[in-house]
Amino acid sequence: MDILLSKISHSYDNLEVLRDVTLDIPSGKIVCIVGPSGCGKSTLLRLIGGLERPNSGEVLQIGQPPESSLNPLTYVFQDFALLPWRTVQGNISLVLEDHGIRGAKAQTIIDDVLARTKLTDFSQALPKQLSGGMKQRVAIARALAVNPAVMLMDEPLSALDSQTRELLIDDLIALWSKTPFTAVYVTHNLAEAVRLGHSIVVLSRRPGQIRETVTIDKPLGERRYADPDLEVQQQRLWNLMREEAIAADAELLNV
Repeated sequence: MDILLSKISHSYDNLEVLRDVTLDIPSGKIVCIVGPSGCGKSTLLRLIGGLERPNSGEVLQIGQPPESSLNPLTYVFQDFALLPWRTVQGNISLVLEDHGIRGAKAQTIIDDVLARTKLTDFSQALPKQLSGGMKQRVAIARALAVNPAVMLMDEPLSALDSQTRELLIDDLIALWSKTPFTAVYVTHNLAEAVRLGHSIVVLSRRPGQIRETVTIDKPLGERRYADPDLEVQQQRLWNLMREEAIAADAELLNV
């Protein structure tokens, strides 16, 4: 299932956040969204996910989600959003319970996503017993359990230290390489964007408009930390954003 944004504009009262955004999110690809602070990245994600309706324009779903998809669109947040009284397995089973899936069928799905996210040995742990990186793995496993057509990822690694972030990036690449998934991935981190994105959408400062879409041709499985080719792309993104990022920060300070 592809997602097509057609001439999306959105405001909050008199504050114009997004203007005339048209974007194609193709099936099986990771599309990263970057831009200055306050440019509407997270708002764009909410519009795609149906949590808000745009003031104008359309969000279109082209084609059908997989037959086994329980939630065509599902979120992964930066704060993990785990229930502290439930185990790892219990947090994952929650999304299946919402669809009436229990017992052996649920266990099969849970075992699969635990294995895919390297959490099998931690199935009975509580969130308080896990590191930040492990908690985010649980959040990713929970998202995978509903087999979404599109994952909406709102700065999922921003709360983690740099070492843990790199490990999670490797995990996401390994997951995608084994079973390609579709994702819209919002991030402030340009190094993350060039490691994970098949394409990177650069938004202007508020009201957010698409300045440029940068395509990364290097296969996802061949991208490495401190890759010189990716560092060139990262610098290109920063050159596109630098002046507007400075201006956006100044605007936010004056709000």
